[in-house]
Amino acid sequence: MKARVVDKIVQTLLYEGYILYPYRPSALKNRRRWNFGVLTPKCFSEAQQGTEAWMMQTECLVQQQTGASLSISVRFLQLVSDEAVERDISITDQNLDELTVRPQEFRFHYPANPETLGGSIQLNAELLAPQLFKLKVGIQNLTTVGDVSKTTREEVLPQSLLSTHTILCLKDGEFVSLLEPPNDLSEPAASCRNFGCWPVLVGQPGERDCMLSSPIILYDYPQVATESSGDFYDSTEIDELLALRVLTLTDEEKREMRGGDLRAKQVLERIEGLPTEYFNSAHGAIRELMRLKGDNRD
Repeated sequence: MKARVVDKIVQTLLYEGYILYPYRPSALKNRRRWNFGVLTPKCFSEAQQGTEAWMMQTECLVQQQTGASLSISVRFLQLVSDEAVERDISITDQNLDELTVRPQEFRFHYPANPETLGGSIQLNAELLAPQLFKLKVGIQNLTTVGDVSKTTREEVLPQSLLSTHTILCLKDGEFVSLLEPPNDLSEPAASCRNFGCWPVLVGQPGERDCMLSSPIILYDYPQVATESSGDFYDSTEIDELLALRVLTLTDEEKREMRGGDLRAKQVLERIEGLPTEYFNSAHGAIRELMRLKGDNRD
């Protein structure tokens, strides 16, 4: 159950900003893509005086029982022939005690055109107090690029990690919320340094064995709205407005949507097939009031 909940959230976030309304490649705001979680090659970042990120760092607190182990999944998109390909790097069964004395590094490589995309993931832990650890996950893009002085951002995107997210899961341990830490852990929580991302608890409210570190700032236990008909990719939560606006596009604009990116075509086809009932349900709901009414009927 948890895996499905987390995967649905991550899948949605991976494609936030992928293509923006009016979903046409000729639209000005779709000519500069990938606003979230972009890690360009280190050499390119340095040539740009650091205006483009090449690394991401997650730090969070862990309260562990004896023998607690960590598993992480780093997920990102790679641009291949102007289409997004999902990448997932899984690292399992990392003992927290051992990470305090032997930090680990994992290298990865994926083919790209004309060069290979490659980088590393570093894991280490620091013991702050008995059974309290500060966990650090670093992600770096170490891809080699030719003449970076003549390389543009658009040209380097195939060698970049796009929409980079990290999922952290514990066995026999618990994460500490950085948004609402217990009073006695507020100081160590404030000492955590996160660059290009922010970790939040995911799963059912109250569960503390899984965190999602995202370049999009979230609250603890985020959820995808049940009323949503699917991805809109537009970095907003206004499904009803976007659906209505797509329906007002001209026939020529819709032809461009259908002939462009596959996901833009799917958005159009889904919206054109929505029943009237969808717009009624998407118009808005006061969830707390609905819950209270349900309680009163018992």
